[in-house]
Parts: sequence; C-alpha cells; structure tokens
Amino acid sequence: MKDELVERIENNPKYNELLSKKNSLGIKLGFFVLVMFYAYILTIAFNKEVLATKIGDGVTTIAFPIALAILIISFLTTVIYVRKANGEYEDLVNDIKDDVKDIM
Repeated sequence: MKDELVERIENNPKYNELLSKKNSLGIKLGFFVLVMFYAYILTIAFNKEVLATKIGDGVTTIAFPIALAILIISFLTTVIYVRKANGEYEDLVNDIKDDVKDIM
C-alpha cells in the first residue's frame, strides 16, 4: 500500500509542479544570498578601504550599514520563502492529498 501511495504521489503532475516551484525558488533565493555574502567577504578581503570609509560624524564606517542590510535582506528572503510555502505550496500539497486520499 505504501509503495502504491508513493508511486501515485510521484506520478501526480501537481507533485512535479510543487517540486519544480520549490526547487526553483529555493535555488534562486539561496544563490542570491550566497552572492551577497560572498561579495561582502571578498570586498573585505581585497578592497577593505571601500568598507573603511567613514560615514556620519566619522565614528561609523560604511561596513556596518552594509552588513546590517545583508542581515535584513537574508531575513526577508526567508520570509518570502515561508510565505510562498504556506500559501501556494501548501495549496498544492493539499491538492495532492485530495488526489490520493482514497489510498490513505
């Protein structure tokens, strides 16, 4: 029975759509965040003068607001994924469950 359930779920076009959408968004958001982090680290490694530029009254460097922005953007990418997962992806999961509930 479990093999039949797994096979039926894997053959469901909504399941393939779900996998495709989840993987696509996850890869795009993950790549975006990694590029952002590594760009910051590489800037520190190879051109620290840019990030050492003083702003305001000369106490703070530009590195602090950039690092804060990176953290906020990373949090927002997580929020985007969670909202998508709890909305569109959850609807697809429920449709798949409805399609196979006679086996369950």
